[in-house]
Amino acid sequence: MNNTALTRYVASFVDELVRVGITEAIVSPGSRSTPMAILMAEHPDMNVTVNIDERSAAFYALGVAKALQKPVAILCTSGTAAANYYPAIVEAYYSRVPLIVITADRPHELRDVGAPQAIDQNQLYGKYAKWFVEMAIPEDTKQMLAYVRTVAGRAAGTAMSSPAGPVHLNFPFREPLVPNLEVENLWETDKQHDTRHVNVVVGKPSINENQLTPIVNILNNAKKGIIICGPHYDEEFGQAVTQLADKLQFPIFADPLSQLRSGKHPIDLIIAGYDAFLRNENVRDNFTPEIIIRFGAMPVSKALLQYIQKHSSAIQFVVDGDGGWRDPTLSASEMVYCDEVDFCNSLSGVILRKEDSSWLESWMQLNNIVLKNIKNVHMEESLFEGKVFTELQEILPTHSTLFVGNSMPIRDIDTFFTNNDKGIKVMANRGANGIDGIISTAVGVSAKNENTVLVIGDLSFYHDLNGLLATKQHNLHITIILINNDGGGIFSFLPQSAEKKHFELLFGTPIGLDYEKVVEMYGGSFTRIRNWEDFRTTITESLKTKGLHVVEINTDREENVLIHRKMWNNVSQEINELMKQGY
Repeated sequence: MNNTALTRYVASFVDELVRVGITEAIVSPGSRSTPMAILMAEHPDMNVTVNIDERSAAFYALGVAKALQKPVAILCTSGTAAANYYPAIVEAYYSRVPLIVITADRPHELRDVGAPQAIDQNQLYGKYAKWFVEMAIPEDTKQMLAYVRTVAGRAAGTAMSSPAGPVHLNFPFREPLVPNLEVENLWETDKQHDTRHVNVVVGKPSINENQLTPIVNILNNAKKGIIICGPHYDEEFGQAVTQLADKLQFPIFADPLSQLRSGKHPIDLIIAGYDAFLRNENVRDNFTPEIIIRFGAMPVSKALLQYIQKHSSAIQFVVDGDGGWRDPTLSASEMVYCDEVDFCNSLSGVILRKEDSSWLESWMQLNNIVLKNIKNVHMEESLFEGKVFTELQEILPTHSTLFVGNSMPIRDIDTFFTNNDKGIKVMANRGANGIDGIISTAVGVSAKNENTVLVIGDLSFYHDLNGLLATKQHNLHITIILINNDGGGIFSFLPQSAEKKHFELLFGTPIGLDYEKVVEMYGGSFTRIRNWEDFRTTITESLKTKGLHVVEINTDREENVLIHRKMWNNVSQEINELMKQGY
């Protein structure tokens, strides 16, 4: 193989990626990936971002893909560099985020013979890659150039087809590795005509009249139903599902990641306080739905999941335009593989409008009890973790992006982030629900979305400190609210918290780090707030100033548990009193 053949082969692949709309590439440095990296950087329409740490780079790409809602390419060298992509690829698979994973490799003659930096990269990511291709050794024949372009187009189409996710292309390269940038007409065909070698059209599944009729008949005869919305990012969904809820007079239980709690769509029927009131036994026992309509993945709330399990006799429609199987309760009775917006609009056009709204009004009264108690919590002067979200709801400008870490932050936003018209986009890594890569993903989102704020716990922050480097290298703007309770706060809510002898060692895991020095190392500003006035001022200023801003709130784990439980108990007591009155 000569250098020209390598150059034309790889250039054809890169050019085809651009043609099919993949213009973002996150590259980690390495030797074996040299030809791909240089030609990606050379292409006039490919935006290359260098992220040194492969683990961070893959999560960063995940964030960019989430923000853009289209595939992003990631490139690394051979060996364990490729293995470091694994956690982010798992997350991308379960959260249905499209990635084009490109790993360079030793050629076949250098595999399994003790060559350095050579591991078995075939099917490295197993089932978590939707499609794997062991690429051919580069040639510049007409047939091979057509082949490599076809793979690029097919990879993009596969990544975007339902359900979206990562694909893995493994490129074996022989030395010499440096491409010849003097080759004439390097991007030859793109100057002659702006067409793709192969175009993969990804459509949306729809529902026909015959399929819709039995669903309409069931809903027309039901008086008591609820609509449950998990994570969703289609901007048309809010209007469509609220219109359907209005005709059915069903409440919408909206997870914070559903994008329904904040926006210009109607919010009157959206219930945000279900996690609190579904902890009440009287509510779980006496509010029995006939129908449950679910959209998206299962929401965060465990109380909601248990409520669905308790009422497994209800007819449960799970609507999934990606054709997955999202039923952790094992109680779904109807799987509907149809685009969610199309499903709502089709039903709204033919369903009979219900006039009796007593069922809906009962749920809204429960929700109002929770909202009143959230307002009381908002008056707390102590540095309570849940209040972070009631404050942010007031502080954040319209169309901000709020990225939330797992464990306690995602649960607190579920409880304390209520309905508003600001259009705040809420994002999180809820595919595998891990705490690794949170900073990197949020920083990737910030590269494409202004006014991005990350709320994260101290252990998650520690897990991904390398992710901060991208903010310095690429002059990115992000505000990180670090909730530091010196350990794993969520474990204080779990049964193992009663095992005092071993709890701190095995679960509380205090690490006692001063993160100010780390933030300074990465060129960011660090503020440790003392009260809520400090918090408001600091966050407001950080959103106006470019760069990395870390705002630390020191909280107490035991106090945090007590305030949560006090609120839940107050809600439950008010509900019980209401029911005693014949409600």
